[in-house]
Formats: sequence, C-alpha cells, structure tokens
Amino acid sequence: MNKYNVLIVDDDDEIRDAIEIYLKNENVNVYKAKDGLEALEVIGEKDIHTVLMDIMMPRLDGIKATFKIREKKNIPIIMLSAKSEDMDKILGLNVGADDYITKPFNPLELTARVKSQLRRYMNLGVYNKKEDEISVRGLILNKVTKIVLVDGEEVKLTPREFGILEVLIENAGRVFSIDEIYEIVWKEPSYNAENTVAVHIRRIREKIEINPKDPRYLKVVWGIGYKIEK
Repeated sequence: MNKYNVLIVDDDDEIRDAIEIYLKNENVNVYKAKDGLEALEVIGEKDIHTVLMDIMMPRLDGIKATFKIREKKNIPIIMLSAKSEDMDKILGLNVGADDYITKPFNPLELTARVKSQLRRYMNLGVYNKKEDEISVRGLILNKVTKIVLVDGEEVKLTPREFGILEVLIENAGRVFSIDEIYEIVWKEPSYNAENTVAVHIRRIREKIEINPKDPRYLKVVWGIGYKIEK
C-alpha cells in the first residue's frame, strides 16, 4: 500500500499507541490527537487521508468533530465506539462518518477497514483534489503553492525542476522532446539543451522515484523524449 496519512483521534494513550503500531506495519504515516480540537488542528495542517475517530472525548467529542470536518472535508472517517454507544454510533454515521468499528477491536479488522477506506478515497476518484492541483497515481503537484507530494510526502524541487514536472504531469501520457521541454520551461530557443534537460530530469527522478533506475512516474521514450506515465 502507498504511504498515506492516517489520523488517530482518541483520549486513551494506550489505544492511540496500539493502533499506531498496527498501521505502521501497513506502511502508513500516523498522526495522533487526544480530542476533537487537536484533530481539527492536525487536519488543517496536514494532508490527512483517513481519520479514526473515538466518540467519547473531552473538549470536543467525536460526533461534533466529525460534523466540523464535514463542513470542509470529505476524507473518510471511521468511528471507534464502545458497545454501549450504539446511538452515538448511529448519530456519527448520520453526521458524516463512513464506517465504524467497535471496541475492543481485532487489529486485522481495523487495518482492513482503514485500507478499504484509503482505496476508496484515493484510487476510486473520491479524493477531492483542489482546482490548483494536478495528480497522477499519488504524485500531486500544486501549481499555486509550488508544493509537490509523493504518496503524501513533500519533496523539494527547484523552480526549473518544478516547471518540467508541471509540463509533464499536466500532459500525462504525452511524450515531450528535449527541445520542447527546454523551450517551454526556459522560455528560450533550445541550443544544445540535451545535457541541461537530462541533468534536471535525473534530479527530479532522484526526488520523486523510489528507484530512479526503474521509475514509476517519469519515463524516457528512447529517441523521442520524456513523459509522465498515466
């Protein structure tokens, strides 16, 4: 599974820590909050892809926090409820939760539910991409903030590197020659541009690819140029 960001919201330290261990075995980035107010702060600062939300918490409970999140976000929310909280569980689903799991929970069931929500959200078109963002299979580029995320992790690109990636990802699947890339990004005629573009492509690959020698995104089409694989 790709590296996605999951937020665990529970006022019990032991429960938060236990869930963190289960999810990290699934290659997931974990963020934690002890109540609804902290959860809203984390969601405002991080690109969270799924929330595990306890119901009974101090300051701001899970029901109210879910309602607040739904005013701005459509990220999946899985309610964590005790057996005695059936009415709260139903209310949570009514205000926008996507699923629930009852405490004490089976770790395998918990991770399966999380992975199911992540697949639905990220791979089936539910992920609400901002108008300023363009993305291909976990590679997200924001044209306004100039931020690039790979599976939820930010990578730092120079302006030229960003320009090249923007051209390629906006036209995913299309092959651009070296001359085309140079003239679009550098905004000048391409004279002996091959080495310049090749160096920038290599640096981009080193930053966005797990294995630059076997790239998932930025492909070379021999004798023609480069493209971002759809």
